[in-house]
Amino acid sequence: MAKQKEFVVVHIAQGDFEANVMKSHLESEGIPVFLQWESVGRVYGLTADGLGEIKVLVPRELAEKAKRVIKPRRVGGSQGRIRVRTYGKTPHFIRKTDRQGSK
Repeated sequence: MAKQKEFVVVHIAQGDFEANVMKSHLESEGIPVFLQWESVGRVYGLTADGLGEIKVLVPRELAEKAKRVIKPRRVGGSQGRIRVRTYGKTPHFIRKTDRQGSK
């Protein structure tokens, strides 16, 4: 009998778009991904207070690599005026920040 892999949660996404972008980028880095939906939010299309959350799961032995791949990074000049969340090598979710780098 084949040994079954243990999957662990590396991120909880709020909605299909974010979860599928993460899944795509993790898979492009060679990391298998399993998405686990909260059922009521999925049926009614709700994304508030835990409804609609999607757990992004990866094999335990690849969890640290997955966390590095999805970690937000800063790009731009020394002012840190733009914060870009990247998944793998592709930037997403761009937003401006103040001079101290806060949201």
